[in-house]
Amino acid sequence: MGSTNAQGLCRTMEKITEKLLLEKGTPKTNKLEQVKTLNLSKLGLQLQDLPVKLLSRLQSLERLDLSGNRLQKFPKNLKLPVLFFLDLSDNQMEDVTTLESLSTLEELKMDDNLYITVSDNYKLMVLLPNLRIFNGKDVSTTANHLRFVYSDNLRTRIAAVWEKNFSLPDPVTADKLSDLETKFVSAACKQVKYGPSSVSEFTRWRVGILAIEYLHSLTEPKEDSESKESTDAKDKEVVVTPCKRKQPQPDMDIGVRLSPRKRLRPDPPDSPAGDSPRKSSLRLRLQTQPQTSSCSAKTNGSSSTPTRGGKDAPRAKPKTHQSKANEAKPKERSGKQDGRASHLEKDCYTMPLFKTSSRMQQPVSLKPLHVLQCHSKQDSSEDFTTQLWACAFHPALDSSDSGGGSRLVATCGGDSVCVIDCETGMVMKKYKVPGEEFFSLAWSTVLMSRGSKASAQPCAVLAAGGKRGLVKLIHPRNNLAYGEFRASRKALSVLRFHRQKENFLFTGSYDNKIVMWDIGGIDSQYNFKVVQLLALESRTTPLHICLPPTSNNLLLVACEDGLFCYNTQLGTSSTTKRSMDMEITFPIYEKEDEDHEYHTVDGMSFLNDDLVASKNYMHSCIYLWSWSRTVAQRPDRKSRKVCAVIVAELQWAKTDIPYLALNTCPGRGYIVCGDEKGRIWTYHAANLQKNGYQTGKPIPPTDVLEWPAPRRKGLGSLEGPSINSVAMDPELTYMVALSDKNMVIIWKKEECS
Repeated sequence: MGSTNAQGLCRTMEKITEKLLLEKGTPKTNKLEQVKTLNLSKLGLQLQDLPVKLLSRLQSLERLDLSGNRLQKFPKNLKLPVLFFLDLSDNQMEDVTTLESLSTLEELKMDDNLYITVSDNYKLMVLLPNLRIFNGKDVSTTANHLRFVYSDNLRTRIAAVWEKNFSLPDPVTADKLSDLETKFVSAACKQVKYGPSSVSEFTRWRVGILAIEYLHSLTEPKEDSESKESTDAKDKEVVVTPCKRKQPQPDMDIGVRLSPRKRLRPDPPDSPAGDSPRKSSLRLRLQTQPQTSSCSAKTNGSSSTPTRGGKDAPRAKPKTHQSKANEAKPKERSGKQDGRASHLEKDCYTMPLFKTSSRMQQPVSLKPLHVLQCHSKQDSSEDFTTQLWACAFHPALDSSDSGGGSRLVATCGGDSVCVIDCETGMVMKKYKVPGEEFFSLAWSTVLMSRGSKASAQPCAVLAAGGKRGLVKLIHPRNNLAYGEFRASRKALSVLRFHRQKENFLFTGSYDNKIVMWDIGGIDSQYNFKVVQLLALESRTTPLHICLPPTSNNLLLVACEDGLFCYNTQLGTSSTTKRSMDMEITFPIYEKEDEDHEYHTVDGMSFLNDDLVASKNYMHSCIYLWSWSRTVAQRPDRKSRKVCAVIVAELQWAKTDIPYLALNTCPGRGYIVCGDEKGRIWTYHAANLQKNGYQTGKPIPPTDVLEWPAPRRKGLGSLEGPSINSVAMDPELTYMVALSDKNMVIIWKKEECS
């Protein structure tokens, strides 16, 4: 896999030396300090090729040409005190905030940088106080409006947020101020709405900086916060590594952090997967757990919390709700639903969930089997920071390509994709791309042609994507990453293959688009062709994609601002760009206020052909609703909104951590969802039917699987992390959970006694 890209390591380019700078500079001199104009264009330069110490000697440099290179960012700490012209056109610039040190810059060229957005342009106008000419146009009027009028309007709104919700602690201490700053900036970024939505990213970024300035002005009134932006605040914005989700941890500032901050690099060679299965050396030891009762003991309707020899260790996070150790108990939660039932009809769904079968009537008992750290940076056992985002089981095939079928699960996070044997805990394949951060993956089956005389055979392929906007296509059985294509100039948030048309791939990205691709099949030489079929427009980032089982042409997309339905039928319109066809709303929307926003649908999956499970992280319930009855409510195609027909509310954790994705196992009638304490909440269809589908109050979970508390060698047990994603094989023999602390947890079904 890596050999196909080996030539990428052999870059031939001129090194930046003092001799080269003197040759490329004018006037001709033997002292760098006297150079006024420097042309370093078309040298194939990357960030690491620009030595800051050497370039800092160019104290008289007025004009610098770096066009036609491969720069993703400018050296952050490079100070050129008299530079007034910079040409960065035809590069791969992503992080414009690194130009902040060039405070004297008056003219900047950034044409032909694919990833620069309007929000990035606005940031430059604020960060560079003397910028007048941008890409050959006079931007003085726009820049001054952003620096003064726009910023003053934001300051007024930020002050209103402070006066309404916050006050200084008494006494003022560093720890209290730090905690207050986090909460205040987060609240300001959520509540301050101003300007066009097309530059909302810039607005959030600017609000984050101004909110910190405002707070500092209250504690340090003599400091002129208008003339000097807080360096500490800027450093905080740059250092925090943003991830796929806008707020993966509650102590991170979602407003200052972009979503995601762009850091793309030219592709280094992809490392091959391991040639042979290997037992992960980064395996955590599970504590010996007492045996639970037999399967039949878990059929009651109450929340069963297996005892595992101790309480969950509280996590050091600022939100007080995490101290509620017993929130899984229905008695403590049933009375706190704020009259939610008033929006729903009693007994609004009377038809049975499933065709009854003895297999689906029996609940499943699961026990932890393995905890792996297979995505560690540099294979370090000390890495508990890499966040894992998506997992999916290998599709079962009848051919020999199945390679173990549903025992194999693919996981992604950090710079790697792993294929794991759930039974043995062995990492069968590992695909690594240095500098990438994978956010999503999806399996499908495509046809591989084997010449004119042989019939094409199905093979399972894996698509994975992340912050670079590239989709990697992998054939794990042959240990080969056979291709890639650019799906977006922004990071990819979600990938999903079509259920019937298995070569159709949907990609969702942070530029608020869902694109349908035809990736075709492959031949024996792994030649392939990708064609874009449709582009669907969204207002915000798509988070989950589902295809209703009863329709081949409709697409459900869960986004930051709601749940939307699109028509993907080809040939019905002359344009390949489409907007949403219908929005599905929920009763909880009526309870929104400044502190509670319920439109984000951060979990969604079909339980059967009709029932959909979906959730919002601020609503401590999972909605179960009918797809067919919801669509039937739409009076005509002119009506764009329709309210979901809720059939049940399922009690879930009370948390404000977003993007803890739920999943379903239709074959066993299960819904599962993790929480921020490492627990897995499970709901069995038979248990839901036993509760009579009364929607007046939430139905408690069938079981809550406690965090297995694996032990680090010599350091004791680990506290429960947030569970970002869960996947089950069709028979629910195995369940895999991914955490935000670089742990893959594999559970296995216990046989009934």
